[in-house]
Amino acid sequence: TRHSIKNLTEMAPTTAMVVDDDGNTEETDVDFVDVDDVVLVKAGGQIPVDGEIVDGFGHINEASITGESKLVTKGTGDQVFSGTILDNGTLKVRATKVGDDTTFGKIVELVEDAQDTKSPAEKFIDKFATYYTPAVLIIALIVGLITKDFRLAITVLVLGCPGALVIGAPVSNVAGIGNGAKNGVLIKGGEVMNTFANVDTLVFDKTGTLTEGKTAVTQFKDYSRDQLALQIATAVEKQSDHPLAQAVVKFSGDHHIPFEDVQVADADTVKGRGVKATANGKNVLIGNLRMMNDENVDLTSEQRQDLENIQGEGSSTVIVAFDGQIQAILGISDVIRQGVKQSLATLKSLGIKKTVMLTGDNLQTANAVAEQIGIDEVHAELLPEQKVEYVKQFQQEGHKVAFVGDGINDSPSLVTADIGIAMGSGTDVAVETSDVVLMSSGFNELIHAYGLSKKTVINTKENIFIAIATVVALLIGLILGFIYMASGMFVHEASILVVIFNAMRLINYQPKA
Repeated sequence: TRHSIKNLTEMAPTTAMVVDDDGNTEETDVDFVDVDDVVLVKAGGQIPVDGEIVDGFGHINEASITGESKLVTKGTGDQVFSGTILDNGTLKVRATKVGDDTTFGKIVELVEDAQDTKSPAEKFIDKFATYYTPAVLIIALIVGLITKDFRLAITVLVLGCPGALVIGAPVSNVAGIGNGAKNGVLIKGGEVMNTFANVDTLVFDKTGTLTEGKTAVTQFKDYSRDQLALQIATAVEKQSDHPLAQAVVKFSGDHHIPFEDVQVADADTVKGRGVKATANGKNVLIGNLRMMNDENVDLTSEQRQDLENIQGEGSSTVIVAFDGQIQAILGISDVIRQGVKQSLATLKSLGIKKTVMLTGDNLQTANAVAEQIGIDEVHAELLPEQKVEYVKQFQQEGHKVAFVGDGINDSPSLVTADIGIAMGSGTDVAVETSDVVLMSSGFNELIHAYGLSKKTVINTKENIFIAIATVVALLIGLILGFIYMASGMFVHEASILVVIFNAMRLINYQPKA
């Protein structure tokens, strides 16, 4: 995990373009940037400080901080975070936090701190052997001194050897881990198995975990009835790199909508509103409700109801109008992973008591997703350190918590939770800081991992019972004179085979449908 912290550090911004009082810029090490310095950020560049935009406008990818899938449009007066990427535009940012005090710096610090809070329960077997082995030696020695029967003392020593007991837990864990690997689940050790089996609260990041992390058109209301609205909208949006525009273009492509013959002219982006253009002789508006209001374009009662319904489902809306008349409304949102609702129900049947969503997305979108899939509790518009606080709060309430995420911003929560679960499609940092990795990023693998952990713990307890019962039976038989060296050795070795074969049953484990 220390390697993952090194990766985080390497991803932090290292230089900044500082603007002096005369307007000149100088590239300097980010460690020498002070609070209230103004830094220049160009398209494709990494924002080096937390701060406030004092000049400029652009689309910012904040996935490294909030985990939100879509680019965020920001301008003068808006807050920005260190480590985020300016997708397009140019910004001047006045620094409010620098160095280790930035949001990105805190992520690294939280990961380091959380590493030191893990329980050392895996040392139990070593501690057990430290006391048990000398005890058997002492008992055998005492028996030999008291009875003067060297053969009996050796028999006690041999039969008291905790062979089945010592291998009972490891062989179950190895079989369980092997089953997981075969079924696309990487479980990092037997201790993880034991802890995961006791988890009663599942906490999820939204973007890339409950959803696919891909913006797409999910609702389409066409009032033109002839596909012309979508054809012209696609031709206009084809010229834009805005994520909503790209979603419209992809939607048309998926539905084989021809738009190549549309003649577009005078396309003009209106900041925070949308796009104006002329296409096929029509005055075209493509944007949000604020643009329509600014241009005095009225919605009918039916259209307004459609708009409210789409927004109520947590989608961003794009309205298309020709010559002052609404032609179409598109709802664009992150796509929910297939089968999530059924998977969450299955997890609850296996023993999960509460499911929680912690996300950097807005509350309306988060609530809409939660309602669709059956999440019990939602907390939205959170930064990484706030997610960690919620995880700690659940732990303080007595819950065993597993956090499921996929991004760099999830790393602190992954290592703070009792069990961190990463989607295999996520970042290297998330995968390396987690305890469990779902290699194909599917919820079927999550069900498999949870059920397998519970089954492995039960199997381990069965093996321990078999081992202890065998030792007790052998010692009683030895005292009563029914057990001798040969028969005792046979039973002892047989018990080892029994626990091995019992553990091997885990290799073929599959959760019930």
